[in-house]
Amino acid sequence: MKNSEAVEKRRTFGIIAHPDAGKTTLTEKLLLFGGAIQTAGAVKNNKIKKTATSDFMEIEKQRGISVATSVMAFEYSGKQVNILDTPGHKDFAEDTYRTLTAVDSVILVIDSANGVESQTEKLMEVCRMRNTPVIIYVNKMDREGKDAFTLLDELEEKLNIKVRPLTWPIGMGDRFKGVYNLHEQNLNLFQVNKTKIAEDIVTIKDLSDPTLDEMIGTSFAEELREEVEIINGVYDDFDREKYLAGKLAPVFFGSAVNNFGVKELLDTFIQISPSPRGRDTDMRFIEPDDPKFSGFVFKIHANLDPKHRDRIAFLRIVSGKFERNTFYTHVRSDKKMKFANPTSFMAQDKSVIEEAFPGDVIGLYDTGNFKIGDTLTEGEKLQFKGIPSFSPEIFMELENLDPMKSKQLDKGIHQLTDEGVAQMFIMQPGNRKIVGTVGQLQFEVIQYRLINEYGANCRFTPRNFTKSVWITTTNQEQLESFKRAKANYLATDKDGNMVFLAETQFLLQMAEQDYPDITFHKNSEFKLEV
Repeated sequence: MKNSEAVEKRRTFGIIAHPDAGKTTLTEKLLLFGGAIQTAGAVKNNKIKKTATSDFMEIEKQRGISVATSVMAFEYSGKQVNILDTPGHKDFAEDTYRTLTAVDSVILVIDSANGVESQTEKLMEVCRMRNTPVIIYVNKMDREGKDAFTLLDELEEKLNIKVRPLTWPIGMGDRFKGVYNLHEQNLNLFQVNKTKIAEDIVTIKDLSDPTLDEMIGTSFAEELREEVEIINGVYDDFDREKYLAGKLAPVFFGSAVNNFGVKELLDTFIQISPSPRGRDTDMRFIEPDDPKFSGFVFKIHANLDPKHRDRIAFLRIVSGKFERNTFYTHVRSDKKMKFANPTSFMAQDKSVIEEAFPGDVIGLYDTGNFKIGDTLTEGEKLQFKGIPSFSPEIFMELENLDPMKSKQLDKGIHQLTDEGVAQMFIMQPGNRKIVGTVGQLQFEVIQYRLINEYGANCRFTPRNFTKSVWITTTNQEQLESFKRAKANYLATDKDGNMVFLAETQFLLQMAEQDYPDITFHKNSEFKLEV
């Protein structure tokens, strides 16, 4: 297959939402329609609730939340669809923000009862920064919620984007009859069906057709006619160019748990969404049709399969063609690397691939060479830009409760912090491990994984720091003075760089004033002074 054909065939997108909006459920139903799975995980079998296909970590199954980005691929209507399902919980937003650098468009899931929530607004801000095209799916229409027009107003006002409904709900909650597809002019009648695909779609080219009254009743038919007239009068026609520029969001309504309104969403997504886009580097903009291979690591996951203790780097291919057992340059280390078992994903199910193209996300087995943000190329020394890293806000000391398992604890915390959900700092004396995160829940997940995946019994004890800053200077005398004064607040990161752990913002400001020749970096993405 030629590169240009492969690029045009691919659609790589992320699914984002506030927790409990139904994001993972929608992901699973897209897989159901794509034929990637045969039965949805929401079905209750022998009174045991199967967990969602994309939630594969044990703690995710227990807590019912997604805490790691999951990658899934399937073919649909001649396109290869690559879905990245992201964590919804705010404590894992960092993973979601980084994942958004690896996708070309986004589906945003909204709960019809709750409307636009705080995490939704933050996620949308990240999309707006990159002008990422967004499709909105309003979920849970089979429950009582906000009026559809009220929701549209809220979307425009809070998300700062113009919207255009492409499907429209008929009723809501107990009165929910189905959706009318404004884009295709057909009617999908609602039936509760959590495991299979609904087939009951009726084409109605003219809303004055009396068949409509027969199908849904006269009062619902009249209401639909009035509402469609309002939509066509108030909202501009759908403009694909505005959607691709991130200025217009098409809106769909449905009930993901009942497989409803999902096919309309998927069919339209295939038609209008962008094929893989290029990315900016510190040298030049790389287009997907550039013949030379390039890609970047946006996520690392330890123990994707706990039985094999494997560590996988997730690589988004930007240009050229990736081939198995071919040498590529790891730009940061300037080393040549080849990969015998590159994989594609179906949640935790992996299969070895021979080649991959722009837009694809592949897994590379990693023994510790990769960091988030690393670039692989055919030799060109360039670095992809825009992979965010965040300064921790909560700090705790990791305590070993079983001295016989010190090696396991050390290996575990190194691998888990490599995933980018937390940062680790070593304080002396005693090699004390201080872990910093942006959210409290991350500590629970790390502790759970250390105990269950590495057999390292441990606990976290709060420490009174509020900010970590990296230090560089050319004034050695001032640095020595600083080290003497702040000895109890100094640590090193995993790469041996010096870090100042400040107890308050005021103490950090005082340090900046007292030591003007020292630069205090707010994150670790800086060039160290040589």
